[in-house]
Amino acid sequence: MLTHITPFSQSLIISNKMLPQSLFLSLFFTLISSPLSSSSFQDEPLANLVEQTPGFDPSAYPSFFGTIDKDRLADGFEASFANLQMKYEADQMITESSRYGHVGSPSSSPGEVNVEDFRAEGYGDSDDTKALEKAWDEICSSNKDVQPVLVVPKNKKYYVKPITFSGPCKSDSIMLKILGTIQASDDPAQYKDRHHWLKFSNIKNFKVEGGQGTIDGNGMKWWKNSCKKDPTQPCTVAPTAVTFLECHGLKVNGLNVQNAQEMHVRFEQSVNVQAVKIVVNSPGTSPNTDGIHVTRSENVQIISPRIQAGDDCISIVNGSKNIEATDVTCGPGHGISIGSLGEGKSQAQVSNVLVNGAKITGTMNGVRIKTWQGGSGYAENIIFQNIKMNNVSNPIIIDQNYCDQKKPCNEQSSAVQVRNIVYKNITGTSATKMTATFNCSKTFPCEGIMQQEINLVYKAK
Repeated sequence: MLTHITPFSQSLIISNKMLPQSLFLSLFFTLISSPLSSSSFQDEPLANLVEQTPGFDPSAYPSFFGTIDKDRLADGFEASFANLQMKYEADQMITESSRYGHVGSPSSSPGEVNVEDFRAEGYGDSDDTKALEKAWDEICSSNKDVQPVLVVPKNKKYYVKPITFSGPCKSDSIMLKILGTIQASDDPAQYKDRHHWLKFSNIKNFKVEGGQGTIDGNGMKWWKNSCKKDPTQPCTVAPTAVTFLECHGLKVNGLNVQNAQEMHVRFEQSVNVQAVKIVVNSPGTSPNTDGIHVTRSENVQIISPRIQAGDDCISIVNGSKNIEATDVTCGPGHGISIGSLGEGKSQAQVSNVLVNGAKITGTMNGVRIKTWQGGSGYAENIIFQNIKMNNVSNPIIIDQNYCDQKKPCNEQSSAVQVRNIVYKNITGTSATKMTATFNCSKTFPCEGIMQQEINLVYKAK
């Protein structure tokens, strides 16, 4: 089932079947001729209006016309986001950032380890991988009373091959301060692990400070050889620039990542993550370069990111629960996405996602949920609210028939269930006439989809 919605600013519940033209026109004129505010419309949901329309057969249009009522929201739906309210410690992190702002020479402060202590050169043309590995081993094995801090000095460029920074570490907490530039090798032959470049694994209470420094994936060669840029090339995976794997109590502040080989920043199997003011900068034409990717992680806060990329600004996929993204700046890119989910008949579970406050500009999509046919599981309890869009194609989209492959996808009998989705206070301009598209499964249709205070206007170029 494919349903398109043209702009108007009332609450709306969408059906899992296409309405007959006469019924749709009657319903449409009912909407535009009724002087309903958003609050009064909430009291009389679309389901009631449809039931009052001549020729309506309730048995032909099943449960899709439900509502997420106020009692349900208060009782369980919004309460499910309570775990997201982790303490935002921006002031403390900024203080720590300024403390190390003078660093540019081998270290002298207690607990501080400078990569140049291990003969890192920082000229951009010599391999500094071993120096970073040795410096990491030094701070990770430290059990001093002061917090160990690994410093990458400013005004230097460190050329680094794929590297894994592994825990657990002896200290209760450690810190990485990036003031200079870390640049990746662009030689695919040096990547035995084609999935990662910089990987931080199994670390507790880890703080990463960016600020003045930059992580540069040097991805231009990878993009050129992508099958999305050159169809004659085989479709192969490229490394994620920065991966945090199995990190608990992680705080990332002011990290600048550019030109990733594929994804920029990935949080995987991590719990209690706070990512503040991450900046991603890659061309809109760079293939598969998601800005921030969350998978199999819980209790993740993404606060004030600024993302320019060639794919999703933020993507949230299987196994993710209690995810909050606030004050997001996105574009160019593909918008903010839940999914894709269910590829290869896999099971997927995503729940309790709150996107609250975003500016999305010039993207292929706005806020999107995408699932493959044949999958199973669910994407549920998701709120998109307080979002401003400018020249966005497909501002609101649910696609349960997503198919990102060369050959057509066969129709399947199973699907990832999409339910309890709220769109609230989403305004701005659309680059396409269809401001909302709901391409729902025939067998597992969308349930409990609510739009409130939507004002999206098509603006022709």
